[in-house]
Amino acid sequence: MARYTGPRSKISRRFGEPIYGPDKVLERRPTKPGMHGAKRARKLSEYGVQLREKQKAKYIYGMMEKQFRLFFERARAKQGVTGEVLLQLCETRLDNIVYRLGIAPTRAAARQLVTHRHVTVNGKLCNIPSYTVKPGETIGLREKAKKMTAVVASLEHNKVSASWLAWDEANLTGTLVSVPARSEIPENINVQAIVELYSR
Repeated sequence: MARYTGPRSKISRRFGEPIYGPDKVLERRPTKPGMHGAKRARKLSEYGVQLREKQKAKYIYGMMEKQFRLFFERARAKQGVTGEVLLQLCETRLDNIVYRLGIAPTRAAARQLVTHRHVTVNGKLCNIPSYTVKPGETIGLREKAKKMTAVVASLEHNKVSASWLAWDEANLTGTLVSVPARSEIPENINVQAIVELYSR
């Protein structure tokens, strides 16, 4: 199961955004990585802008090129605006839903919970991070996972803010109420640039 395992602060500095969440390194060193830092800044070509947006989306959602391309092809085959559908597919991934529900502090931690068989979908174990959650499906935790220190700490600090998700505090379960609209997705991604890149 391929995933990026390199330095994350360097990626955040490259894009000038907290790709993986709040980053003190990004605050201290806002310049681009490398010995020349800000001196390397130059105007990107149209292709460069498109490539940058695609790379940013891949890093945010923790996908490699092949899987991201498959998600794009799925989005293109569906009805609707391709870029918006692509983001909706990324947002309804199981690992992202676990993250949005506050069960895990980061998408990487959410992915680990899923692959280690701590997460359930409609009461059944699911260890596939890329599983597409459908409206009405309920995401929960195995009993022993509810007592895990990391999960308890995350639930205390992270509150569900997404309007398209419902959280049951008593049972520690979440439900996908509806597929999010583009305006409900907070990620700063120019999806039109990604569509134009893949349409070349």
